[in-house]
Amino acid sequence: MPSCEPGPAPACLPAKTFRSYLPRCHRTYSCVHCRAHLAKHDELISKSFQGSHGRAYLFNSVVNVGCGPAEQRLLLTGLHSVADIFCESCKTTLGWKYEQAFETSQKYKEGKYIIEMSHMVKDNGWD
Repeated sequence: MPSCEPGPAPACLPAKTFRSYLPRCHRTYSCVHCRAHLAKHDELISKSFQGSHGRAYLFNSVVNVGCGPAEQRLLLTGLHSVADIFCESCKTTLGWKYEQAFETSQKYKEGKYIIEMSHMVKDNGWD
C-alpha cells in the first residue's frame, strides 16, 4: 500500500511553494496553469455543473484558493450569493464559492465550490 507521506519533488522540476500540499497517494485535481493542488477526488460531489465558461465540478472543500467578495448572481438554478475563487499561486479565476442559495432546493450548495474543468488537471494515481 502506498504511503500518504509527501515524497520528494522530482529533481527536474522547480520546488513548489503552495500553502497546502495534498498527500501523493490521493487522486487530486491541480491548477492547469501552475499545478497548485486544488482538491482531493474524495471531495468531489458532482461533475454535472456549469461554470461561466463551460463544464465544472462541485467540491465540498478546496485548498490553495482565495475568495473574492460575495455578490448575487442569477445562475441556471436560480438566484445565489457567490464569491469568485482564484488560485492563490497564479491568481487565475477558477470558479466560485456558493455563499447562499435563495431557493430551498439549492441550499445543499452553500459553502461548496465550483471549479471549471478548463482550469484543472488530474494528478496522482489516475491510471
